[in-house]
Amino acid sequence: MKRLFGAAKADIEAEARALRIEAERARVLVEESMEIVIVLDSELNVLAASRRAREAIDGLADGLPLPTQVLKGSQAYEPVLVPYEVDGRRETLVYLGEAGDLSAYEELRVGFTAAVSHELRTPLARLLALLETAALPGEDPPELVEQGRREVEHMRELIDDVLFLSELETGRATVALGLHDPGPVLNEVAGELRESADRAGVTLAFHAEPGAEVPMRPRMLKMVVENLAENALRYAGPGATFTLTVGEDGSDVVVTAADDGVGVDADDLPRLFERFYRSDRVRASRGTGLGLAIVKHVVTSAGGSIDASGTPGHGLTIKCRFRRAA
Repeated sequence: MKRLFGAAKADIEAEARALRIEAERARVLVEESMEIVIVLDSELNVLAASRRAREAIDGLADGLPLPTQVLKGSQAYEPVLVPYEVDGRRETLVYLGEAGDLSAYEELRVGFTAAVSHELRTPLARLLALLETAALPGEDPPELVEQGRREVEHMRELIDDVLFLSELETGRATVALGLHDPGPVLNEVAGELRESADRAGVTLAFHAEPGAEVPMRPRMLKMVVENLAENALRYAGPGATFTLTVGEDGSDVVVTAADDGVGVDADDLPRLFERFYRSDRVRASRGTGLGLAIVKHVVTSAGGSIDASGTPGHGLTIKCRFRRAA
């Protein structure tokens, strides 16, 4: 009996500990949320609120009523209410977003999800066709397997790019962290892309002026340089030369990526930095369609600006400009 009582007590203590851990986890989840999140009881009194909610709404405190104008919406915020019941208690989870943000975010989310699904569907269809072909008599299975491997690699690249964009947009990836010498990064990328450049028939050249420092972490600068160079390898065409320079222009630091390849139509220039955008001329490319979107996101997150220029037959030039602090 004593052993049974001890075992039951241990089970109760373990369950109580698990409940305490779960309660603490829920508290931290609400407290540390980057969003404006509030938990209300059935009388619309505040049970819990995120730090950002307390910073954004004057007088918000546990146990006090939430101002009615907050729930009705205002010019500043749009509420989303999620009622639920726990242990017989009716409570409401309230999310507040800046006016216009919720509908814009939902539109962006739906469009982005559809685009990712579409981009993944193409290599998946190719992979399925290759597998079906490999089962036919007289085919060359090793060659088909190699083609299938390339399709899987393409999907991996796409997923990696999507995840990296997610890191940038949620703030998990820090872009700007002091000034850094770009020289080591340029040398590293030049070495890594040498074989790809030889296969594409494109000459690569990288140069950093002495003293020209870029306001972003080396990892982020590498993402920018890699994507700019790989864009030229895919689209500039055999015989082209791609040159990336980091230099000073007055009080600015400018990263210039220029090639003398096939160029870009005027109608395509404004859309080069859109996610998944590829012109009709390059739609059969093996790129993910996210490279230049990542470049723009990294550059603007570091406080810079970016623009593109070029014409058909005269190459493409992309400039990333960073203003030095006064």
